[in-house]
Amino acid sequence: MTEQRNNEHNGTQSLSARGNNRSQQPKNVAFREFMGEDWGPRPEPAPRSKVADFLPARHRAISQLFEGERLVIPAGVEKIRSNDCSYRFRAHSAFSHMSGLGGEQEPGAVIVFNPKEEGGHDVTLYMWPRSSRSSEEFYADSAHGEFWVGARPSLHEVSVATGLRTAHINELKDALSKDLGQVTLRIVPNACGKTASLVNELRENAHLAQSQTTFLDNELAQALSELRLIKDEYEIEEMRKAITATHQGFTQMLASLPRALAHHRGERVLEGAFFARAREDGNGLGYETIAASGNHTNTLHWIKNDGEVRDGDLILIDAGVEVDSLYTADITRTIPANGHFTETQKEVYNAVLEAANTALEAARTPGAKFRDVHSAAMGVIARYLEKWGILPCTAEESLRQEVQYHRRWMPHGTSHHLGIDVHDCAAARREMYIDAELQPGMVFTIEPGLYFREDDLKVPERFRGIGIRIEDDILVTQKGVERLSENIPRTVEEVEAWIASAQES
Repeated sequence: MTEQRNNEHNGTQSLSARGNNRSQQPKNVAFREFMGEDWGPRPEPAPRSKVADFLPARHRAISQLFEGERLVIPAGVEKIRSNDCSYRFRAHSAFSHMSGLGGEQEPGAVIVFNPKEEGGHDVTLYMWPRSSRSSEEFYADSAHGEFWVGARPSLHEVSVATGLRTAHINELKDALSKDLGQVTLRIVPNACGKTASLVNELRENAHLAQSQTTFLDNELAQALSELRLIKDEYEIEEMRKAITATHQGFTQMLASLPRALAHHRGERVLEGAFFARAREDGNGLGYETIAASGNHTNTLHWIKNDGEVRDGDLILIDAGVEVDSLYTADITRTIPANGHFTETQKEVYNAVLEAANTALEAARTPGAKFRDVHSAAMGVIARYLEKWGILPCTAEESLRQEVQYHRRWMPHGTSHHLGIDVHDCAAARREMYIDAELQPGMVFTIEPGLYFREDDLKVPERFRGIGIRIEDDILVTQKGVERLSENIPRTVEEVEAWIASAQES
């Protein structure tokens, strides 16, 4: 400490220490005691959450796959946006699924599956609980202090809310070290650099080869991802909430159309309207909103949203509200900026709508596989492109795997799984995903599109600049298939009436 003070006095203060130069906080004992006195009771703790009843089944499913092994599932930590300012915390999806914690809860926490001698696992949540108000942390710690981040829960309160055994994060290293070398240790890759460094240190001490541990970790990520392919009742309920909130967000955007038309960054007017609803009704955005007007509709991931919205433009809006449990909707609608489609816009729109409806019917077919949904949509897209004279061959020829000319105008897939991630279950094996038969509890999108760029000389001039996508969220049930976003207008007539209604209210 003396050396550090001398260095600072001599002008050699470390860069890491300079961030505290703005602080003028007293350090004396009397101040600390004064800060800890005369505080009223804290807020009432949260009751047991609905998701707590579903966690044991999720834990059993993973436990059975890794009998006798220790599994580490970190929440991750806050990510730096700039200097000492962080992005809002959002836990790793596998951690949230295994803990039931959503929102911005528990950065730095870790779930550990510890094998039991009699079989199965004890599941413990390691976290940083609040300290007493008599501690310096209470007022001086910007990462954990109650003055800075609010009243953190105690270990007991989190245990009551989640049904999980809880322990202080300081106990994590000892828990992971126990019997290492005799017990296999796996960690979810890329979830938390700090926890990964600890695990790697312990593995090196136990002389475990990195090539072996990488394979083990990837297997764990795969299993956690594949478990989410089938949603339980709680997850489906949360998906419904997310879709309802997203519907309201779209309506709020439609109400903002007059202001968007008058603003030099009209796309951002729409983006902002949806963001407001996402924060009011949920945790925030499930992903960055696409509010693409005019030729921007033909840029698949247009998130700059810095363009004008002009009378006569189509606007492609791809947006989803992430609710507090972190489940998100994923909806796309293409709307006319002035409230009315032109005849040419209708022609392309109805082709895409037919592709969406045909894909939905394919999903309803008994024994349908995930890949069949895309094939059905592509059949419609190719047929229309042939009809319009755009394809250099027949639709049948283009649909051959070795040809695929129609994909120039729809280069993305028709579907992806949806849930706690917008592209959920991404680590699942091909045979469990694209080649799998549709099963009750699966939630996925159907989102065909046609994209005719302004500079595409293979397209008739009347189509150039038109980009259209229609996306809905689909649930496979015991009785068939349900379009969860059924209430969000999608036909030409419904969309025009929706716009008029939104601007009247």
